[in-house]
Amino acid sequence: MGIDFNGRVAIVTGAGGGLGRQHALALAARGAKVLVNDLGGAVDGSGATVGAAQAVVDEIRAAGGEALANGASVTDFAAVEAMVQQAIDAWGRVDVLVNNAGILRDKSFSKMSMDDFRLVVDVHLMGAANCCKAVWPHMVAQQYGRIVMTTSSTGLYGNFGQSNYGAAKLAQVGLMQTLAIEGAKYNIHVNALAPTAATRMTEGLMPQEVLDALKPEAVVPAMLVLAHESAPTRTILCAGAGTFEAAHITLTQGVHLGIGADVPEQLAAHLAQVTDRAGEQVPQSGAAQGTNEVGKALAARA
Repeated sequence: MGIDFNGRVAIVTGAGGGLGRQHALALAARGAKVLVNDLGGAVDGSGATVGAAQAVVDEIRAAGGEALANGASVTDFAAVEAMVQQAIDAWGRVDVLVNNAGILRDKSFSKMSMDDFRLVVDVHLMGAANCCKAVWPHMVAQQYGRIVMTTSSTGLYGNFGQSNYGAAKLAQVGLMQTLAIEGAKYNIHVNALAPTAATRMTEGLMPQEVLDALKPEAVVPAMLVLAHESAPTRTILCAGAGTFEAAHITLTQGVHLGIGADVPEQLAAHLAQVTDRAGEQVPQSGAAQGTNEVGKALAARA
């Protein structure tokens, strides 16, 4: 196989079922040694058991692969550090991190408690940050790493009743952008995957015939491409039902209006031109915005 992971060590969080399980099985089938992490809780994050992770480990071993189970909560940094050390002790390195762990606590924003908002952000965003922080020094030392964030169309484009989930998922993209820049000199590539898949987390959200079409296995190729040594960096791949797309955060050319009492009125009058996507760019860093703005300001003075 052209995309293989022979000699690589991967950690997949939230891998006790659904999409995470498919990620772990696919990496193992292509040669990776896999640490299967799963808290073993319910979709809302309650409860815990290592049984789900162990079941996936047993599947991998039965197929001739190497795997270890781990039941750490990604919200517990000390437990996450111990999880990474478990992989290091067993196999000497960590090459791939797939941040897949997540929970749902859906409600419209007016009805959502801030405890439910905070917990979803803690699991998705802080969980990913904890895992990245724990593997980072090892990837820097070995001058190699591949990290896959799991974002969502909800984070990229919004979805009713998922303000907490959407906020956390788009935040992972922001984390990806900066880690990719900081990791470039160490050959650490960081990307994001936006899956559409039928899992425990999507049951009840879509009609059954749609869920039947959205097999988690159909998303896995995108993860494999983003986790492989040939992976791009700072790429957002979307995947579902065998279809693959890319999402981009862009910057329009904009319009220079200067400074003055009537600029608010001018901006309102020119808003269509400001938001016109002709000639938009995908910035290489946040500095692109300031460069564009100052450049137009200086050109206006010339």
